[in-house]
Amino acid sequence: MNTIDKRKVVLVGTGFVGMSMAYSFLTSPGINELVLVDVMKEKAEGEAMDLSHGLPYAPSKMKIKAGDYSDCKDASIIVITAGAAQKPGQTRLELTGVNTRIMKSICEQIKESGFDGILVVASNPVDVLTYVAQKVTGLPAKRVIGSGTLLDTARLRYMISEYFDVNSKNVHAYIMGEHGDSSFVPWTSAYVGCKSLLELVDEQGKDLSDLLKIYEDVRDAAYQIIEKKKATYYGIGLSLNRLVHAILDNENAVMTVSTQQNGEYGQEGIYIGVPAIVNKEGLREIVSLPLNEVDQAKFNHSCDELRNTILEVVNPIINE
Repeated sequence: MNTIDKRKVVLVGTGFVGMSMAYSFLTSPGINELVLVDVMKEKAEGEAMDLSHGLPYAPSKMKIKAGDYSDCKDASIIVITAGAAQKPGQTRLELTGVNTRIMKSICEQIKESGFDGILVVASNPVDVLTYVAQKVTGLPAKRVIGSGTLLDTARLRYMISEYFDVNSKNVHAYIMGEHGDSSFVPWTSAYVGCKSLLELVDEQGKDLSDLLKIYEDVRDAAYQIIEKKKATYYGIGLSLNRLVHAILDNENAVMTVSTQQNGEYGQEGIYIGVPAIVNKEGLREIVSLPLNEVDQAKFNHSCDELRNTILEVVNPIINE
């Protein structure tokens, strides 16, 4: 049996983000086995027990247990959420040093297990740590995917849907770039239903500055939530659920994930958030949007920020 057909998911890291995803699996059928791995083994055991006790009310049967890295060998997907938490006022990139070391250690153990499935990274800073995961595991780049700007895009669609009073599922707009402060919205490729969002703004006599305000609210959402409740986890938990099912169900879904660039937007080698088609092979292909000069400059800036961090902080740790 192909590993993807086993529909076995290993979660590394049983913090708020990982467990929000794990809990969401109870209400969305399609996972046969869920294994929780954490450096705090009793935490993983307790979480597995707690989740299992809800199975009588879940829509489908699922085996849930605490395990270790040996469970990775025949997993369909491994989702990594482990890492040091973001602190109030701390940018995602400031987390880089400590979390690079954590990611390196995790991925060395995953590699040792013989894992040959698809690796999903959600630890922050996600673009940099997805790069680390691919370099350390040696897996093909198309099978190492970061959550990228999935959550940012969900926030954008929600806020646009509120602004225009339409269903968020009919909003087709994307956040591209770093999952962080240098992200941007390619507004010329944004649609409400089949209508250009910019045309809709013009037709309804709305102010373009409102779009800037929406983007700023998206960009700053994590900081506001962290200030109010110390962490964000429900939104990213559901985003990861969506990504896992898109892979397992071979959906060929367009999702804004962090993936290795191969010249599609004039960049090479680094991981960054772009629209891409996701299926059971992992990444099928990157979707190339026609960026105008302003958006291309923003994308290049985002890439430069990540590349500098990789050269200065990440590569020296990988090569230790």
